[in-house]
Amino acid sequence: MANKKIFFASDFHLGAPDHESSLVREKKIIRWLDQIKEEAEEIYLLGDVFDFWFEYKHAIPKGFVRLQGKIAELTDSGIPIYWFIGNHDMWIFHYIPKELGVTIIRTEIEKQYGNKSFFIGHGDGLGPGDRGYKFIKKVFRNKFCQWLFARLHPNFGIGLANLSSRKSRASTGKSDAIFHGEEKEMLIQYCKSKLESKHFDYFIFGHRHLPISFELENKSTYINIGDWIKYFTYGVFDGEKFELLSFEGEADIIRSAK
Repeated sequence: MANKKIFFASDFHLGAPDHESSLVREKKIIRWLDQIKEEAEEIYLLGDVFDFWFEYKHAIPKGFVRLQGKIAELTDSGIPIYWFIGNHDMWIFHYIPKELGVTIIRTEIEKQYGNKSFFIGHGDGLGPGDRGYKFIKKVFRNKFCQWLFARLHPNFGIGLANLSSRKSRASTGKSDAIFHGEEKEMLIQYCKSKLESKHFDYFIFGHRHLPISFELENKSTYINIGDWIKYFTYGVFDGEKFELLSFEGEADIIRSAK
């Protein structure tokens, strides 16, 4: 990679909780992208970039133009950006990849960088339990259900979705704020089950909103990137080691070793 680095960030949730605070966060994200662009070999955005997104045939949600322009600038300069679909922005279809030049990824992927193997995804719906969300995820990803939603006028549809998103954050915020322990963290359990059939040096996820670096068996590590609502954390792989860092401040990163 010739001293270049791979960068990871997740859960910007632009649009939440209001325009003013979202704009402050958006400008901070752009400062981060400007800081890393000379070093970046590739950039991974691991989902929930927007708090809500739905592409109608001739309309998209307003806002976020600064970030969209910056991403287009980076891809135009030759930096590949991989944009994972999260549970808040799963209704990205053609506009974002066409206009911004990113590669949209809708499921988990495996990657190899040097002698290190990676398993990468947003992280929603993985691991044991959470049957209610897993059912809802199937409904939201159903093409007929998407067609039905597109029949709603954008003023109503986007407003309804934003209200639902706010209620979802309110109900999960307290749970997201704490580490539940190895046995109750669903993504840790998912990683352990994957290791039974194949080794990965790093499992990299978003979704959890909590920056976590957790050592698994056999020199494997689970990394949760955290978010850009509270922690402003990101991951960087330099070809040899992976670091979880905080931008413009020190975040409390949960670290656990076997």
